[in-house]
Formats: sequence, C-alpha cells, structure tokens
Amino acid sequence: MASPATGEVVIIGSGLIGQSWAMLFASGGFKVKLYDIEPQQVTNALEKIRKEMKFLEQSGSLKGSLSAEEQGSLISGCLTMQAAAEGAMHIQECVPENLELKKKIFAQLDQIIDDKVVLSSSTSCLLPSNLFAGLVHAKQCIVAHPVNPPYYVPLVELVPHPETAPATVDRTYALMRKIGQSPVRVMKEIDGFALNRLQYAVISEAWRLVEEGIVSPSDLDLVMSDGLGMRYAFIGPLETMHLNAEGMLSYCDKYSEGMRRVLKTFGPIPDFSGATVEKVNQAMCVKVPDDPGHLAARRQWRDECLLRLAKLKRQMQSQ
Repeated sequence: MASPATGEVVIIGSGLIGQSWAMLFASGGFKVKLYDIEPQQVTNALEKIRKEMKFLEQSGSLKGSLSAEEQGSLISGCLTMQAAAEGAMHIQECVPENLELKKKIFAQLDQIIDDKVVLSSSTSCLLPSNLFAGLVHAKQCIVAHPVNPPYYVPLVELVPHPETAPATVDRTYALMRKIGQSPVRVMKEIDGFALNRLQYAVISEAWRLVEEGIVSPSDLDLVMSDGLGMRYAFIGPLETMHLNAEGMLSYCDKYSEGMRRVLKTFGPIPDFSGATVEKVNQAMCVKVPDDPGHLAARRQWRDECLLRLAKLKRQMQSQ
C-alpha cells in the first residue's frame, strides 16, 4: 500500500457531508478519523463509505491513486472527541446546520487542540464570526463550505472571519487542492457567502417569472439545464460576458444599457409561499414524485450525471 499523506484529518459528524469529506481526504492519502456522538452512526457511515468506494472503483470514478480497499483502510472511527482530535492537522466539522450546536462543538475542540491544527466548518450559511466568537484558537478557524454532493462537485468556499490568520487560509487552500477540490477564497465574510448569493439570485428571479405567469415551472428549469447551465458547466458569468463580445469592454459597451433596463424591472423578493408554491410543487412532482424512493432515485441519477460531467471537464482541461 502507498504511504499515507502527512498528518491526520478528523471529521466531526458522520452524515452524508461527513462521509463525502472522509472519502475525499482518503482519496488524497490522508488518514481520517470519523467521530459522531452516536457510535452506531459511525459504524453505519464506515460501511456506507466502503460500499460507495467499491461502486466508484467498479465504475472507474474513484478519485485518487489508491484502491478502494486502500482508501477504506485509511478511515477509522473514534469513540471520543478527545481521541479524534489527538494528532490531527485538520478538523472538519459536519454536524447539522444549527448555530448553537456548532458553537458547542467548537468550544469543546478549543479546549483540547494545540496551536497547529486548523478548525474548519462545513456550514453553508452561518457567519464565521458567529461560529468562532470567543475561541482561544480563533486564528486557526475557517469555514470550508462544500457543494452538495461534495465528492462529485469540487467547489469549496473558504471563508475567514476577522481573526483568521492568513496562514490558516493558505493551509486550507493547499489541502483542498491536494485532495482534488477547487477552493475559492471569499476575502471577507458575507451572508450567504458567494455560491448561495448567486444561487438565491437565480432562484428569486426564477420564482418571479413563474409567479407572474411568464413561463411554466418545467420550462423555467429548461432555461437553465438546456440553456445557461450548458455554458456555466465550463465557464462562469464573467467569462461568458467576455466571450459573448470582443472582450469585456466591448460587452459592457454594447449591452450595459439593456442590462440596466431589464434589471430595473425585477420585482421584490418573493416570499416563497401561497399559490406559487403549490404550482411549482405540482410541476416538480409530475417530474419527480416527492416520496423518498423517487427522490433518492433522482438524486442517484443526478450524481451519475455529475460524475460523467466531471470526467468530461477533466478531459477538456487536459487538452
């Protein structure tokens, strides 16, 4: 077996996000310790991880240079947080999205870690300054927000708080690159970070277009999946602007007046309730009934699509 990477990584929380992180770090050759308050949940998670790794290996989609068996052997469970944190160089928190619960976890970790380990949260929307307020090791704390599902979508938002040391950001950035993720530096904290602010802007206008009877829910989704999303799978909105004219200056010169005119017609923030919820829900349930079985099957289909897209992106980037 190939030698493991230097240092150990700890995952706090053994749900789907924690399992994905464990698989990602193991794919990079790191020893991973998985901790949860319920030991049986860790046992179940380890079983799911090894099963998923075997499936990925058989389908040719396993990340890293180690086999599924070798990667699985790098991941173990821990019965106590103290034992988990011992010898760790990076701790990734993945407990449910509850501020008080996360603060409790970080307060406990703050008492048992040294001055070298990085404390990282997977939160998608809680501000780092609220999560890490008052911690002795605050300079070692950062948010590393993955995109669901993390194993198939490589983006990770790195969000510091005012006391985060630059070295903490740099170390976490390098670690994410080493395990094959695509980290982005959010220079300062802001509600929603970058990804969700963009996502909510799209959802908000999508909702208004349906609510005002401009387009049906199913056609609205086609605008993204068979339109904008085709481009955005490979390039972002700013590069799209750059390529859709003779460069960015040309684009802004040609289209800024039209953009401002359209943007002025955007309505207020929707409340996401009432008749529009019923309309959208009905349309979505025609496509994917909202019982657990149908939703799980569609998520599996989504993940398989993401796997194939990831392969295509790697091929395109290597050319």
